Amino acid sequence: MTITSPHNAKLKEVRALHRRRERDDRGRFVAEGEDLLAAADAAGWVPVHRLVAEGSGLAGEEVDPDLLGGVSTLGSGSRVVGVYETRWAQPVGPLCVALWGVGDPGNVGAVIRSALAFGASSVALGPNCADPYSPKAVRASMGAIFTLPVARVASIDELPGETIGLAARAGDELRGDGATAERTLVIGAERTGLGEDVEQACDRLAHIPISSESLNAAMAATIALYEVTRRP
Repeated sequence: MTITSPHNAKLKEVRALHRRRERDDRGRFVAEGEDLLAAADAAGWVPVHRLVAEGSGLAGEEVDPDLLGGVSTLGSGSRVVGVYETRWAQPVGPLCVALWGVGDPGNVGAVIRSALAFGASSVALGPNCADPYSPKAVRASMGAIFTLPVARVASIDELPGETIGLAARAGDELRGDGATAERTLVIGAERTGLGEDVEQACDRLAHIPISSESLNAAMAATIALYEVTRRP
């Protein structure tokens, strides 16, 4: 049967998950749009609920199109919404990207996307990072959240291999050396950086040579990943 009531429990859950700022107690999150759900399918994720617009021809539980548009952040054109269980992994190498204090969910999602593009093995989120399963982060990941292992850590000691902290104008210039040794790139927020205690905990520091003060976390991570994965 088609869902025709705005008070339907599944629609209420989607609305609640859109409003959350931190990880939901039920451990669930929302993905919207055919591309994101196709990425989830390809990675073997089975949705808790798959809600589709009535008459769309898509597989799932049909919902009145106006009601589905009403719970979607994509607007009235949305044809499919999925609810999934969150997954947390361990940080693994040979190449891990760790974020520290990156509070913008768009940046977190974009880093996950770049990490997948450059062949990283995992992304680890340190203290005070945005929820990678928030709607904005999931959209920014462009489906990478379904493919790349995402971990949460409390200290630098939990990260695999050599830890390389990116710091403005500190340490050596970051360069690709063709090394295959296990390593983790540690990246902080644009304004605050890593903090002295985190920098001291890293095995070494490196910087991206730029003429301005800073780059946002997603841009810094993308450049750093390109540099360390290219051959000299």
